[in-house]
Amino acid sequence: MTGSRKRQRGNSPLSNNKSYYPIYLDLRDRRCLIIGGGRVAERKCISLMKTGADVTIISPDITKRLEDLKRRGIIRHIPRPYRKGDLRGAFLVIAATDSEDVNKRVFSEAIERNLLLNVVDNPGFCNFIVPSVFEQGVLKIAISTGGASPGIAKRIRKELGSIYNRDFSRYLDLVKEVRFRIREEVKDRKKREEIMNKLSSEELFIILRKKGFRTVREEIMSLLSNLS
Repeated sequence: MTGSRKRQRGNSPLSNNKSYYPIYLDLRDRRCLIIGGGRVAERKCISLMKTGADVTIISPDITKRLEDLKRRGIIRHIPRPYRKGDLRGAFLVIAATDSEDVNKRVFSEAIERNLLLNVVDNPGFCNFIVPSVFEQGVLKIAISTGGASPGIAKRIRKELGSIYNRDFSRYLDLVKEVRFRIREEVKDRKKREEIMNKLSSEELFIILRKKGFRTVREEIMSLLSNLS
């Protein structure tokens, strides 16, 4: 029964009626393939590079920016169309071509090899999707509408910018530094948990939004002065 389902999945696109499991992947030094060399492929490549992924582009032609990255040895480029067998050894694959036939063939091979696959703008051929992402310093929030509206996801991302501004990013940097100090200096577990909870309290959030980072920093420094 299980084997039958696997064969069916390999012959047709995955169901569009999906419930996704949100996850952040560590792609450092992982072999990631992008099929296609246009503007969309370029955007996907830049995003993957930020994670430390080992990126290879398969496409007869690539953009000037991708050419520059290739010349500098940052990415690899195989200058020809996709062929069956190209996905061997990959961890993650992104198909960013305007050819439905190529995308279908990439899909079939990826499913056969149990690879992570995203076909741009075609969720029916994906086993993972790339959400709209809001970033502010170390804060990263992924937004998905389950495929209902990428435009709304982008709108939500913009609204998050007014809630979590640069002050919030500076606050997170300070909290990260302070937590390390607390773990080192506060041996009493109950007191340590009490201080940690204070750092993420609604009270500090309100102070941050109404009075800014400097006032929050003073509050936290006052808290640290009482450590023993």
